[in-house]
Amino acid sequence: MVKSGKGKHRIHLLIRCKVTIIDNFVSKELFMHEIITSSRNPKILNLLALQSKSRERKKQQCMIIEGYREINRAVVSGIRIRELYYCKELDQNNNISSLPVNTSNFQTYPVSREIFSKLAYRESSDGLLAVADNKVLQLQDLRLKPNPLIIILESVEKPGNLGAVMRTADAAGVDAVIICDPLTDIYNPNTIRSSVGCVFTRPVIAASSEDVIHWLKQHSIRSFAAALTASAESYSTKDYRGSTAFVMGTEATGLSRQWLESCDSTVIIPMLGVADSLNVSVSTAILVFEAVRQRM
Repeated sequence: MVKSGKGKHRIHLLIRCKVTIIDNFVSKELFMHEIITSSRNPKILNLLALQSKSRERKKQQCMIIEGYREINRAVVSGIRIRELYYCKELDQNNNISSLPVNTSNFQTYPVSREIFSKLAYRESSDGLLAVADNKVLQLQDLRLKPNPLIIILESVEKPGNLGAVMRTADAAGVDAVIICDPLTDIYNPNTIRSSVGCVFTRPVIAASSEDVIHWLKQHSIRSFAAALTASAESYSTKDYRGSTAFVMGTEATGLSRQWLESCDSTVIIPMLGVADSLNVSVSTAILVFEAVRQRM
């Protein structure tokens, strides 16, 4: 505490807190927390549990986001950050001060390089990791524009595939991604990583197949099942300029009979080699960008 020359005012100095103004946002490097150096720290143990256990993420209704780009895209998309962990040694570009968010709204924890290496998924990390609220949408929350383009995934089980599909959805300007009867957590850390944060940029919804089939009919959205069936026609022969939904199954078993019988049409991507199909994310990209091409 320091007194002014006249002794009338008192100036309180918080030496260990530095404030900078960047693009109308206040960014604080909060050194009020000691650097976490122990892997037995309760915060670190909780982070490790959140990373590895879907049930723990569901219980706490949150997700783990690693990397400046992914955190930035989450914040811009309206995701609320709860906690931010950072390693100053790895954050060489001082990205923490560039996040479009007031860091006084959540706790910021500095961690050692050794501890961050235990938390990071990537080999080359930029030293930022956030705990954030889940974003839960329902079918009724969707606000569709005329002639929407939608991706439907049935029982997707690999986070990497889901992330790759979300990246395609963002690139193609898809209106929504609907996951029916999911076998993986939408906000699995691997999904977020493989989507490079695009899981936040398009609406993504989990629902039952029965509800989605009813919703499609209710909104007069024509559905195209991608399947290896005798009745399937080449995807390039169809018109996707109207309201369109591509329905994709798993690589192991394809679409269920429920979807095959409910879709308006069945399409196939012709194979010229010995393989009879493509990875689901690649197939989705081919179909979606054919629709984009037709709409240009």
